[in-house]
Amino acid sequence: VYANARTTVTALDEGEKGWTGSFNCAFQSGAIMGFSLCGLSIFVLYVMCLIYRDSFTVIMDSERYINYTALFECISGFGLGGSCIALFGRVGGGIFTKAADVGADLSGKVIGLGDGKKLDEDSPYNPAVIADNVGDNVGDVAGMGSDLFGSLGEASCAAMLIGSACPQITMTGWAALMYPLYISTAGIMVCFVVHFVATHAWPVKKESDIETVLKIQLLGTAVLMTAVLAPVTLGFLPTEMVFVGVPRVVTSTNVYGCVLVGLWAGCAIGFITEYFTSHTYRPTRDVAKACETGAATGIIYGVALGYLSSIIPVALIALTVFFCAKTTGMYGVAIGSLGMLSNLATCLTIDVYGPIADNAGGMAEMSEFPECVREKTDALDAAGNTTAAIGKGFAIG
Repeated sequence: VYANARTTVTALDEGEKGWTGSFNCAFQSGAIMGFSLCGLSIFVLYVMCLIYRDSFTVIMDSERYINYTALFECISGFGLGGSCIALFGRVGGGIFTKAADVGADLSGKVIGLGDGKKLDEDSPYNPAVIADNVGDNVGDVAGMGSDLFGSLGEASCAAMLIGSACPQITMTGWAALMYPLYISTAGIMVCFVVHFVATHAWPVKKESDIETVLKIQLLGTAVLMTAVLAPVTLGFLPTEMVFVGVPRVVTSTNVYGCVLVGLWAGCAIGFITEYFTSHTYRPTRDVAKACETGAATGIIYGVALGYLSSIIPVALIALTVFFCAKTTGMYGVAIGSLGMLSNLATCLTIDVYGPIADNAGGMAEMSEFPECVREKTDALDAAGNTTAAIGKGFAIG
Protein backbone atom coordinates (compact mmCIF):
# COMPACT_ATOMS: atom_id res chain seq x y z
CA VAL A 1 0.00 0.00 0.00
CA TYR A 2 2.89 2.34 0.76
CA ALA A 3 4.29 1.69 -2.72
CA ASN A 4 0.90 2.58 -4.25
CA ALA A 5 0.86 5.92 -2.42
CA ARG A 6 4.48 6.74 -3.31
CA THR A 7 3.79 6.02 -6.98
CA THR A 8 0.86 8.43 -6.88
CA VAL A 9 2.89 11.19 -5.21
CA THR A 10 5.88 10.85 -7.56
CA ALA A 11 3.52 11.14 -10.55
CA LEU A 12 2.84 14.74 -9.44
CA ASP A 13 6.20 15.82 -10.87
CA GLU A 14 6.02 17.30 -14.34
CA GLY A 15 7.78 16.11 -17.49
CA GLU A 16 10.37 13.35 -17.57
CA LYS A 17 10.88 13.45 -13.81
CA GLY A 18 7.27 12.44 -13.19
CA TRP A 19 7.35 9.57 -15.70
CA THR A 20 10.71 8.25 -14.47
CA GLY A 21 9.87 8.58 -10.79
CA SER A 22 6.43 6.97 -10.95
CA PHE A 23 7.59 4.07 -13.14
CA ASN A 24 10.71 3.40 -11.06
CA CYS A 25 8.70 3.48 -7.84
CA ALA A 26 6.19 0.90 -9.11
CA PHE A 27 8.85 -1.23 -10.82
CA GLN A 28 11.23 -1.31 -7.85
CA SER A 29 8.34 -2.17 -5.54
CA GLY A 30 7.48 -5.09 -7.80
CA ALA A 31 11.12 -6.18 -7.72
CA ILE A 32 10.91 -6.62 -3.95
CA MET A 33 8.23 -9.25 -4.47
CA GLY A 34 10.01 -10.93 -7.41
CA PHE A 35 13.47 -11.23 -5.90
CA SER A 36 12.22 -12.03 -2.39
CA LEU A 37 10.05 -14.91 -3.58
CA CYS A 38 12.73 -16.45 -5.81
CA GLY A 39 15.54 -15.94 -3.29
CA LEU A 40 13.61 -17.33 -0.33
CA SER A 41 12.35 -20.29 -2.36
CA ILE A 42 15.84 -21.38 -3.43
CA PHE A 43 17.34 -20.67 0.00
CA VAL A 44 14.72 -22.68 1.93
CA LEU A 45 14.89 -25.55 -0.56
CA TYR A 46 18.69 -25.73 -0.36
CA VAL A 47 18.65 -25.65 3.46
CA MET A 48 16.12 -28.49 3.45
CA CYS A 49 18.40 -30.49 1.15
CA LEU A 50 21.32 -29.99 3.58
CA ILE A 51 19.21 -31.07 6.57
CA TYR A 52 17.88 -34.17 4.82
CA ARG A 53 21.35 -35.04 3.53
CA ASP A 54 22.53 -35.49 7.10
CA SER A 55 19.42 -37.53 7.92
CA PHE A 56 20.04 -39.97 5.05
CA THR A 57 23.79 -40.30 5.61
CA VAL A 58 25.15 -43.62 6.84
CA ILE A 59 28.80 -44.17 7.82
CA MET A 60 30.06 -47.72 7.24
CA ASP A 61 33.70 -48.73 7.58
CA SER A 62 34.74 -45.07 7.75
CA GLU A 63 33.01 -44.49 4.42
CA ARG A 64 30.10 -42.06 3.99
CA TYR A 65 27.06 -43.30 2.06
CA ILE A 66 24.08 -41.09 1.18
CA ASN A 67 20.78 -42.47 -0.08
CA TYR A 68 20.14 -39.70 -2.61
CA THR A 69 17.00 -41.30 -4.07
CA ALA A 70 15.22 -41.45 -0.70
CA LEU A 71 16.51 -37.97 0.14
CA PHE A 72 15.00 -36.30 -2.91
CA GLU A 73 11.80 -38.34 -2.70
CA CYS A 74 11.24 -36.64 0.66
CA ILE A 75 12.31 -33.26 -0.72
CA SER A 76 9.65 -33.56 -3.42
CA GLY A 77 7.10 -32.76 -0.71
CA PHE A 78 8.36 -29.17 -0.91
CA GLY A 79 6.84 -28.86 -4.37
CA LEU A 80 3.58 -30.38 -3.18
CA GLY A 81 3.40 -27.83 -0.39
CA GLY A 82 3.96 -25.04 -2.91
CA SER A 83 1.09 -26.38 -5.01
CA CYS A 84 -1.21 -26.46 -1.97
CA ILE A 85 -0.59 -22.82 -1.10
CA ALA A 86 -0.91 -21.92 -4.78
CA LEU A 87 -4.35 -23.55 -4.84
CA PHE A 88 -5.66 -21.29 -2.09
CA GLY A 89 -3.74 -18.18 -3.15
CA ARG A 90 -4.48 -18.39 -6.88
CA VAL A 91 -8.04 -19.68 -6.84
CA GLY A 92 -9.19 -17.90 -3.69
CA GLY A 93 -7.37 -14.68 -4.53
CA GLY A 94 -8.61 -14.75 -8.13
CA ILE A 95 -12.23 -15.17 -7.08
CA PHE A 96 -11.91 -12.37 -4.53
CA THR A 97 -10.34 -9.86 -6.90
CA LYS A 98 -12.86 -10.47 -9.70
CA ALA A 99 -15.81 -10.36 -7.31
CA ALA A 100 -14.54 -7.10 -5.82
CA ASP A 101 -13.90 -5.61 -9.27
CA VAL A 102 -17.36 -6.47 -10.61
CA GLY A 103 -18.96 -5.43 -7.34
CA ALA A 104 -17.34 -1.99 -7.50
CA ASP A 105 -18.50 -1.55 -11.10
CA LEU A 106 -22.06 -2.54 -10.25
CA SER A 107 -22.12 -0.30 -7.21
CA GLY A 108 -20.87 2.78 -9.07
CA LYS A 109 -21.91 2.42 -12.70
CA VAL A 110 -25.23 0.57 -12.33
CA ILE A 111 -26.68 1.51 -8.93
CA GLY A 112 -24.90 4.85 -8.47
CA LEU A 113 -26.33 7.56 -6.23
CA GLY A 114 -29.90 7.27 -7.48
CA ASP A 115 -31.83 9.60 -9.78
CA GLY A 116 -29.68 8.42 -12.68
CA LYS A 117 -26.43 9.74 -11.16
CA LYS A 118 -23.54 7.33 -11.66
CA LEU A 119 -20.10 7.24 -10.05
CA ASP A 120 -16.81 7.34 -11.91
CA GLU A 121 -14.29 4.56 -11.62
CA ASP A 122 -12.42 4.74 -8.27
CA SER A 123 -14.79 7.42 -7.00
CA PRO A 124 -14.23 8.24 -3.29
CA TYR A 125 -18.02 7.98 -2.78
CA ASN A 126 -17.98 4.28 -3.75
CA PRO A 127 -16.92 2.17 -0.72
CA ALA A 128 -16.50 -0.93 -2.92
CA VAL A 129 -13.42 0.68 -4.49
CA ILE A 130 -11.40 -0.22 -1.38
CA ALA A 131 -12.26 -3.89 -1.86
CA ASP A 132 -11.31 -3.56 -5.53
CA ASN A 133 -7.88 -2.14 -4.68
CA VAL A 134 -7.28 -4.82 -2.05
CA GLY A 135 -8.38 -7.45 -4.56
CA ASP A 136 -5.61 -6.40 -6.95
CA ASN A 137 -3.06 -7.14 -4.25
CA VAL A 138 -4.67 -10.44 -3.26
CA GLY A 139 -5.23 -11.83 -6.75
CA ASP A 140 -2.48 -10.39 -8.96
CA VAL A 141 0.30 -10.17 -6.35
CA ALA A 142 -0.25 -12.90 -3.76
CA GLY A 143 -2.11 -15.23 -6.12
CA MET A 144 0.36 -15.04 -8.99
CA GLY A 145 3.31 -15.21 -6.58
CA SER A 146 2.04 -18.38 -4.91
CA ASP A 147 1.25 -19.94 -8.30
CA LEU A 148 4.73 -19.37 -9.69
CA PHE A 149 6.29 -20.37 -6.37
CA GLY A 150 4.57 -23.74 -6.70
CA SER A 151 5.80 -24.09 -10.28
CA LEU A 152 9.38 -23.28 -9.29
CA GLY A 153 9.34 -25.67 -6.33
CA GLU A 154 7.85 -28.54 -8.33
CA ALA A 155 10.24 -28.15 -11.26
CA SER A 156 13.29 -27.94 -8.97
CA CYS A 157 12.29 -30.98 -6.90
CA ALA A 158 11.46 -33.03 -10.00
CA ALA A 159 14.80 -32.25 -11.64
CA MET A 160 16.79 -33.15 -8.51
CA LEU A 161 14.81 -36.36 -7.97
CA ILE A 162 15.35 -37.55 -11.56
CA GLY A 163 19.00 -36.51 -11.41
CA SER A 164 19.54 -38.60 -8.27
CA ALA A 165 18.64 -41.72 -10.32
CA CYS A 166 21.57 -41.08 -12.68
CA PRO A 167 24.76 -42.87 -11.49
CA GLN A 168 27.07 -40.39 -13.21
CA ILE A 169 25.46 -37.40 -11.47
CA THR A 170 25.58 -39.02 -8.03
CA MET A 171 29.22 -40.06 -8.54
CA THR A 172 30.14 -36.49 -9.54
CA GLY A 173 28.89 -35.28 -6.18
CA TRP A 174 26.65 -32.80 -4.43
CA ALA A 175 27.35 -29.97 -6.88
CA ALA A 176 25.96 -31.93 -9.82
CA LEU A 177 22.84 -32.88 -7.87
CA MET A 178 22.24 -29.22 -7.00
CA TYR A 179 22.51 -28.13 -10.65
CA PRO A 180 18.74 -27.37 -10.93
CA LEU A 181 19.09 -24.86 -8.09
CA TYR A 182 22.10 -23.28 -9.80
CA ILE A 183 19.90 -22.47 -12.80
CA SER A 184 17.49 -20.49 -10.63
CA THR A 185 20.35 -18.88 -8.69
CA ALA A 186 22.01 -17.72 -11.90
CA GLY A 187 18.64 -16.40 -13.05
CA ILE A 188 18.27 -14.27 -9.91
CA MET A 189 21.69 -12.69 -10.44
CA VAL A 190 21.04 -12.04 -14.14
CA CYS A 191 17.64 -10.48 -13.41
CA PHE A 192 19.27 -8.29 -10.77
CA VAL A 193 21.76 -6.94 -13.32
CA VAL A 194 19.15 -6.36 -16.04
CA HIS A 195 16.84 -4.68 -13.50
CA PHE A 196 19.09 -1.61 -13.45
CA VAL A 197 18.65 -1.17 -17.20
CA ALA A 198 15.02 -0.20 -16.62
CA THR A 199 15.67 2.10 -13.68
CA HIS A 200 19.03 3.71 -14.53
CA ALA A 201 20.56 2.84 -17.92
CA TRP A 202 17.37 3.18 -20.02
CA PRO A 203 14.72 4.82 -17.79
CA VAL A 204 11.16 5.73 -18.79
CA LYS A 205 10.98 9.36 -19.91
CA LYS A 206 7.63 9.40 -21.72
CA GLU A 207 4.55 7.23 -22.17
CA SER A 208 5.81 5.38 -25.23
CA ASP A 209 8.91 4.20 -23.33
CA ILE A 210 6.97 2.04 -20.86
CA GLU A 211 6.31 -1.02 -23.02
CA THR A 212 9.76 -0.78 -24.63
CA VAL A 213 11.50 -0.87 -21.26
CA LEU A 214 9.44 -3.86 -20.12
CA LYS A 215 10.19 -5.75 -23.34
CA ILE A 216 13.90 -5.10 -22.87
CA GLN A 217 13.64 -6.70 -19.43
CA LEU A 218 12.30 -9.96 -20.86
CA LEU A 219 14.62 -10.04 -23.85
CA GLY A 220 17.69 -8.90 -21.92
CA THR A 221 17.36 -11.58 -19.24
CA ALA A 222 16.91 -14.28 -21.90
CA VAL A 223 20.01 -13.20 -23.83
CA LEU A 224 22.18 -12.89 -20.74
CA MET A 225 20.94 -16.21 -19.34
CA THR A 226 21.93 -17.90 -22.61
CA ALA A 227 25.52 -16.87 -22.01
CA VAL A 228 25.61 -17.47 -18.25
CA LEU A 229 24.09 -20.96 -18.27
CA ALA A 230 26.74 -22.39 -20.60
CA PRO A 231 29.62 -22.43 -18.07
CA VAL A 232 27.22 -23.37 -15.26
CA THR A 233 25.96 -26.43 -17.14
CA LEU A 234 29.30 -27.57 -18.55
CA GLY A 235 31.09 -26.92 -15.25
CA PHE A 236 28.85 -28.72 -12.76
CA LEU A 237 27.41 -31.65 -14.73
CA PRO A 238 29.41 -34.70 -15.84
CA THR A 239 30.39 -34.87 -19.50
CA GLU A 240 28.36 -38.03 -20.18
CA MET A 241 25.24 -39.36 -18.41
CA VAL A 242 22.90 -42.32 -18.76
CA PHE A 243 19.19 -42.00 -17.96
CA VAL A 244 16.53 -44.70 -17.84
CA GLY A 245 14.40 -44.63 -20.97
CA VAL A 246 17.00 -42.76 -23.07
CA PRO A 247 18.62 -45.16 -25.58
CA ARG A 248 21.82 -43.16 -25.97
CA VAL A 249 24.43 -41.40 -23.87
CA VAL A 250 23.37 -37.91 -22.79
CA THR A 251 26.00 -35.16 -22.73
CA SER A 252 26.08 -31.95 -20.73
CA THR A 253 25.64 -30.10 -24.04
CA ASN A 254 22.30 -31.87 -24.49
CA VAL A 255 21.20 -30.62 -21.06
CA TYR A 256 22.31 -27.10 -21.98
CA GLY A 257 20.18 -27.34 -25.12
CA CYS A 258 17.14 -28.28 -23.03
CA VAL A 259 17.66 -25.23 -20.80
CA LEU A 260 17.92 -22.95 -23.83
CA VAL A 261 14.81 -24.38 -25.48
CA GLY A 262 12.80 -23.87 -22.30
CA LEU A 263 14.23 -20.39 -21.77
CA TRP A 264 13.43 -19.08 -25.24
CA ALA A 265 10.07 -20.85 -25.40
CA GLY A 266 9.09 -19.02 -22.22
CA CYS A 267 10.35 -15.74 -23.67
CA ALA A 268 8.35 -16.34 -26.86
CA ILE A 269 5.21 -17.10 -24.84
CA GLY A 270 5.68 -13.81 -23.02
CA PHE A 271 5.94 -11.81 -26.24
CA ILE A 272 2.99 -13.63 -27.83
CA THR A 273 0.89 -12.87 -24.75
CA GLU A 274 2.01 -9.25 -24.94
CA TYR A 275 0.92 -9.04 -28.58
CA PHE A 276 -2.59 -10.30 -27.86
CA THR A 277 -3.13 -8.17 -24.73
CA SER A 278 -1.35 -4.87 -25.40
CA HIS A 279 -3.41 -1.88 -26.53
CA THR A 280 -0.61 -1.08 -28.99
CA TYR A 281 -1.41 -4.00 -31.29
CA ARG A 282 -4.39 -4.94 -33.42
CA PRO A 283 -6.06 -7.76 -31.40
CA THR A 284 -6.97 -5.60 -28.41
CA ARG A 285 -8.06 -2.74 -30.68
CA ASP A 286 -10.31 -5.14 -32.61
CA VAL A 287 -11.99 -6.21 -29.39
CA ALA A 288 -12.62 -2.58 -28.51
CA LYS A 289 -14.07 -1.97 -31.96
CA ALA A 290 -16.33 -5.04 -31.64
CA CYS A 291 -17.76 -3.60 -28.42
CA GLU A 292 -19.10 -0.59 -30.35
CA THR A 293 -21.99 -2.72 -31.64
CA GLY A 294 -22.92 -4.11 -28.23
CA ALA A 295 -21.84 -6.39 -25.41
CA ALA A 296 -22.65 -9.60 -27.30
CA THR A 297 -20.21 -8.99 -30.15
CA GLY A 298 -17.54 -7.93 -27.66
CA ILE A 299 -17.93 -11.15 -25.67
CA ILE A 300 -17.95 -13.35 -28.77
CA TYR A 301 -14.90 -11.65 -30.31
CA GLY A 302 -13.03 -11.66 -27.01
CA VAL A 303 -13.61 -15.39 -26.41
CA ALA A 304 -12.63 -16.22 -29.99
CA LEU A 305 -9.45 -14.14 -29.67
CA GLY A 306 -8.63 -15.89 -26.40
CA TYR A 307 -8.85 -19.29 -28.09
CA LEU A 308 -6.70 -18.04 -30.97
CA SER A 309 -4.04 -16.65 -28.66
CA SER A 310 -3.47 -20.05 -27.02
CA ILE A 311 -2.54 -21.92 -30.20
CA ILE A 312 1.10 -20.82 -30.51
CA PRO A 313 1.94 -21.07 -26.76
CA VAL A 314 0.50 -24.60 -26.59
CA ALA A 315 2.48 -25.57 -29.68
CA LEU A 316 5.66 -24.13 -28.18
CA ILE A 317 5.17 -26.05 -24.94
CA ALA A 318 4.51 -29.27 -26.86
CA LEU A 319 7.62 -28.81 -29.02
CA THR A 320 9.72 -28.02 -25.94
CA VAL A 321 8.56 -31.18 -24.16
CA PHE A 322 9.15 -33.28 -27.29
CA PHE A 323 12.67 -31.93 -27.84
CA CYS A 324 13.72 -32.31 -24.21
CA ALA A 325 12.24 -35.81 -23.86
CA LYS A 326 13.83 -36.94 -27.13
CA THR A 327 17.32 -35.72 -26.27
CA THR A 328 17.60 -36.06 -22.49
CA GLY A 329 14.51 -37.92 -21.26
CA MET A 330 12.44 -36.77 -18.30
CA TYR A 331 15.48 -35.05 -16.80
CA GLY A 332 15.56 -32.80 -19.85
CA VAL A 333 11.84 -32.02 -19.49
CA ALA A 334 12.37 -30.95 -15.87
CA ILE A 335 15.44 -28.89 -16.80
CA GLY A 336 13.52 -27.30 -19.69
CA SER A 337 10.79 -26.18 -17.30
CA LEU A 338 13.43 -24.64 -15.05
CA GLY A 339 14.86 -22.86 -18.07
CA MET A 340 11.40 -21.41 -18.72
CA LEU A 341 11.29 -20.21 -15.10
CA SER A 342 14.93 -19.07 -14.93
CA ASN A 343 14.03 -15.37 -15.33
CA LEU A 344 11.12 -15.68 -12.89
CA ALA A 345 12.35 -12.75 -10.78
CA THR A 346 11.90 -10.36 -13.72
CA CYS A 347 8.53 -11.89 -14.69
CA LEU A 348 7.21 -11.43 -11.16
CA THR A 349 8.59 -7.90 -11.03
CA ILE A 350 6.70 -6.75 -14.10
CA ASP A 351 3.64 -8.72 -12.98
CA VAL A 352 3.46 -7.02 -9.57
CA TYR A 353 4.23 -3.64 -11.15
CA GLY A 354 0.76 -3.69 -12.78
CA PRO A 355 -1.44 -3.77 -9.66
CA ILE A 356 0.73 -1.12 -8.01
CA ALA A 357 0.18 1.26 -10.95
CA ASP A 358 -3.54 0.41 -10.98
CA ASN A 359 -3.97 1.17 -7.28
CA ALA A 360 -1.91 4.34 -7.66
CA GLY A 361 -4.48 5.58 -10.18
CA GLY A 362 -7.29 4.74 -7.78
CA MET A 363 -5.61 6.67 -5.00
CA ALA A 364 -5.10 9.64 -7.32
CA GLU A 365 -8.82 9.79 -8.11
CA MET A 366 -9.98 9.20 -4.56
CA SER A 367 -7.61 11.91 -3.29
CA GLU A 368 -8.71 14.28 -6.10
CA PHE A 369 -5.20 14.74 -7.46
CA PRO A 370 -4.66 16.78 -10.66
CA GLU A 371 -5.70 15.18 -13.95
CA CYS A 372 -2.05 14.87 -15.06
CA VAL A 373 -1.42 12.35 -12.28
CA ARG A 374 -4.30 10.18 -13.43
CA GLU A 375 -3.01 10.30 -17.02
CA LYS A 376 0.40 9.00 -15.92
CA THR A 377 -1.02 6.24 -13.73
CA ASP A 378 -3.47 5.18 -16.46
CA ALA A 379 -0.59 4.85 -18.92
CA LEU A 380 1.39 2.82 -16.38
CA ASP A 381 -1.70 0.72 -15.65
CA ALA A 382 -2.35 0.02 -19.34
CA ALA A 383 1.13 -1.46 -19.65
CA GLY A 384 0.60 -3.16 -16.29
CA ASN A 385 -2.45 -5.03 -17.56
CA THR A 386 -0.32 -6.41 -20.36
CA THR A 387 2.46 -7.42 -17.98
CA ALA A 388 -0.07 -9.21 -15.78
CA ALA A 389 -1.11 -11.24 -18.81
CA ILE A 390 2.54 -12.02 -19.53
CA GLY A 391 2.87 -13.33 -15.99
CA LYS A 392 -0.15 -15.58 -16.53
CA GLY A 393 1.47 -16.86 -19.72
CA PHE A 394 4.59 -17.86 -17.80
CA ALA A 395 2.45 -19.53 -15.11
CA ILE A 396 0.68 -21.60 -17.74
CA GLY A 397 3.99 -22.58 -19.34
